[in-house]
Amino acid sequence: MKNSIKRVLCLLLAALMVFALAGCGNGKKQEEGEKDLLDQIKERGYILVGTEGTYPPNTYHNEKDELVGFDVEVAALVAKYLGVEVRYVETEWSSIFAALDAGQIDTVINEVGYNEERGAKYDFSEPYAFVKGGILVRSDDDSIKSFEDIRGKVAANESTSTWGALALEYGATLDPVNAMAQSITEVLSGRADCTLNYITAFADYMKEHPDAAVKVACESEPEPSSYIPVKKGETRLVEAINEALRKALESGELKAVSEKYFGVDVTAK
Repeated sequence: MKNSIKRVLCLLLAALMVFALAGCGNGKKQEEGEKDLLDQIKERGYILVGTEGTYPPNTYHNEKDELVGFDVEVAALVAKYLGVEVRYVETEWSSIFAALDAGQIDTVINEVGYNEERGAKYDFSEPYAFVKGGILVRSDDDSIKSFEDIRGKVAANESTSTWGALALEYGATLDPVNAMAQSITEVLSGRADCTLNYITAFADYMKEHPDAAVKVACESEPEPSSYIPVKKGETRLVEAINEALRKALESGELKAVSEKYFGVDVTAK
């Protein structure tokens, strides 16, 4: 009997030692896991921001070949309030989220719209810009006067963009392109009937190309147009970005950057 009790006690002690060791292992993993993406960004001293560099006035190269634009300066403001530098990674829109998935960039600041598909995969900041959407057509085309009129038409838009998805939702056929300038070229050439985008982007194009035979056929109401996505689960980084945007808004810096590139304040709801 004594031997049986002794054997049971030994088994219990051994089990307790296993649990204790397992607990130590889990504690170590938890400790290692505490360094989330925000910690990594602060440790390295910079945030990697994916952006196109071909989408004026949000992100483009000036006459000195410097990367400039509304979203470029928004990224700089976010980095400033995070207490780090910003490093831009110029990437085509079609592969920009793949770069985020692969960890080649920490976030995307490039007039990123929100939709349910993206919301299921990424966490998003609060919106920092509110802009009207619109449809651009050739100057001699009066067949489109509303979004409903694009049913059966060909829309030149990036297939992975929210505008491409919206064009399909309204019944258009997609002519996939890689940049907004290319989408307008498709419209001018007749290969596409229209392209969908934000009014600010169309206005900038027409300012730079005053003789282009295009016009805005219709506009939508202002809506949230720009969010900052990060990988799912990076809650602290999202909170830090939101705080940075709030400070930039309260200081008037976001408004100043908006007026610099758009001529109006698109940061007010």
